[in-house]
Amino acid sequence: MNEQADAPVILKGKPVADLILENCRQRVRQIVDATGVQPCLATVLTGSDPASQKYVDRKAKLCQDLGMKSIKVTFPETTTTEELVAKTRELAEDPAVHGILLQHPMPGQIDERAAFEAIGPAKDVDGVTFYSFGTMTYGLAGFDSATPGGIMRLIRHYKVPVEGRHAVVIGRSVILGKPMAMLLLDANATVTICHSRTTNLPEVVRQADIVVAAVGKPNFVKGDWIKPGAVILDAGFNPGPKGNVGDVDYDDCLPRSGMITPVPGGVGPMTLAVLMEQTVTGAARQLGVETAREPAAV
Repeated sequence: MNEQADAPVILKGKPVADLILENCRQRVRQIVDATGVQPCLATVLTGSDPASQKYVDRKAKLCQDLGMKSIKVTFPETTTTEELVAKTRELAEDPAVHGILLQHPMPGQIDERAAFEAIGPAKDVDGVTFYSFGTMTYGLAGFDSATPGGIMRLIRHYKVPVEGRHAVVIGRSVILGKPMAMLLLDANATVTICHSRTTNLPEVVRQADIVVAAVGKPNFVKGDWIKPGAVILDAGFNPGPKGNVGDVDYDDCLPRSGMITPVPGGVGPMTLAVLMEQTVTGAARQLGVETAREPAAV
């Protein structure tokens, strides 16, 4: 990308998320009118992490706002993998449940992968199973990991050039960094994945037209890492002394960026919107209902 002459574009997520959610509301009405059944999201919380509790409550409220049902299942900190897997399988077999979200992180004794795989592909609306990763990798119909899927929708809405561009993803988690890289690759970007063992990380990032920060460290990416005019997509959400901050040092990176997401208000609303949308899609598929698809603008 060329060095920008204009002020950076702030990639606000809420207006885009609102478009997606309004479309969800319409689709929910179509499903209820056709079948009498409300789409239902089951959330499973293991442990007592206050932030996780807050996120689960937000999702339940959003379901209510959209005319959907929600089921909240809680387990104590001492829960075993076997107990969590058994309950997840029970939800997966319940025809009244159309999507399942296992809130993470989970307590250390839990085998997260075993728990995720108990969801099954049809109800994996958070895009965390092997099957979902495979559909993302091969560009097939399935469920995207919610945050990477939300970032791609943000990219589409703001018409961020991706094809032929060099995208650097900082982070390689199986629910964020790796699926993000696959979705960018499917959009014809040239993708580099960086991680804790990457040497000369700032120099690698300086080559990027698009930077996705998904490392889980507050204010990690600095302004002098950024190629002038680069697009910065911050998937981080970390507690800070003056409120939540991203993985990108926003004030430091803003002057060099061409486009940048704020934290909060950037990627976060998109994650929730995609989760809700995929729950509605899961319900439509399971109930055999044709509904209006995503709004053209996003």
